Parts: sequence; C-alpha cells; structure tokens
Amino acid sequence: MNDMLGKNILVVGASGVLGAAITQLLLSRGAQVMATTSSNDRAGAIPSGASPRLLLDLANPTSVEVMVTYLSQSDAQIDGVVNAAGLVAFGGAADVSAETIARLTSVNLTGPMTLISGIIPNLRKSAARGSVPFIVNISGVVAEGPMANMSAYSATKAGLWAFDQALSRELRKDGIRVIDARPGHTETGLASRAIAGIAPNFPTGMSAEFVASRIVAAIVDGESDLPSTAFSQKS
Repeated sequence: MNDMLGKNILVVGASGVLGAAITQLLLSRGAQVMATTSSNDRAGAIPSGASPRLLLDLANPTSVEVMVTYLSQSDAQIDGVVNAAGLVAFGGAADVSAETIARLTSVNLTGPMTLISGIIPNLRKSAARGSVPFIVNISGVVAEGPMANMSAYSATKAGLWAFDQALSRELRKDGIRVIDARPGHTETGLASRAIAGIAPNFPTGMSAEFVASRIVAAIVDGESDLPSTAFSQKS
C-alpha cells in the first residue's frame, strides 16, 4: 500500500504505544515520518523507519518554541500532523493540585495548540503544492462526556476539541483538513502512568492497533471528524 507515498508527516508522541502504532501504519503506506519523543530514554520506542527523531517536551514552552522555529526556518515539508501525545490524572477537582492541572494543560492543550499554530505556514505550503494537508488531534471520548474524578483531564481534552472545531473552520479556505478523534478507553497503559491519582477499574478497552488503524483510515479516506461512535468495532 503506498497511498501516502511522498507525504511527510509529523507524529508527536511517536514513542508512545498509540503514536508508535500510527507511525508504523503511516510508514507502511509509504509516508515519511518525522517522529517526536519527550525524552531521549524513549527514543528507542519509535518505529525504526521514522526519521528524523526529534525531542519535543510539550510541557516545556521553550521546547515547543524551539521545535516551531526549527520546522519554520528549515522550511520542512509537512503534509500532515498527528498529535498522539497526552497525559492523564485522576481525582476530584478539590484533590488535584495546581501543579498537576498546569502540567495536564500544557501537554494536552496549550503545547499542541502552540505547536500546530506555529506550523500552519508549513501546511499552507503543502496545500499550495497540491497536497491536502491535515491535522489530527486525539481529544478522546471525555471531550464528548466529561467524567467525574477526571475533571481536570476532561477539561483539557474538551478544550482541545473546541480548538479543533474552530481551527477546522479557519483553515477550510486553505484546504487544510482538521480531524478530531474521540476514541473511548484504549489499552495504551496511559492510565497506569497517571501523573496523579489512581485509575478506576476500567473495562477492557480497544487495542491501540485498532484505534491507530481507524485514525489512519480517516486520514487516507478524507474524513473530517471521528466521534466516539466511529470507533465501534463494527465500523
């Protein structure tokens, strides 16, 4: 399959379970993938075909600024962006610390917003070359139904969903597609790595491979929104 042949895609969080699965699928379809990881220790988890491998810490505004500057000044070809990075925290609103809220917000919302806003000129150049560039953010099912004891996490993801809705309207005239993906609980291990609180006993979730394949199919097929219902195993 080479339906992404010649496309250069930036995958943010490519060292994570879901990000790596998306990266591998894009590579298998002929894409060139620029892959980011938040730490050098995790770089080995990025699929081997991705290049270059870039360090990006969404929690650090300076790191995001450096990445935007690098991609802008190098005039990197970017035909698509997939943001698969994220953090989760559990606990009631009265129990989550200001530090936790700030970290969740930077990684799940303000970091991606700043990065994507900064590389829109690269995507516009892609459209001018005749491509159909895209942006994918994974806000998740909590953007549709915020959950108790996940109020801070839900708020960051709902904010990302709102950003995507507005961005889609802004960029439509430029020929840039924005896809907001809202899968339900996915077996990536993220809940076990919560930065605060203890995860509830979630039922078994979808596989990362299934969610990744659904997102990549949406990219290839020209879809513009992936609500939670789009991730039905019957879809």
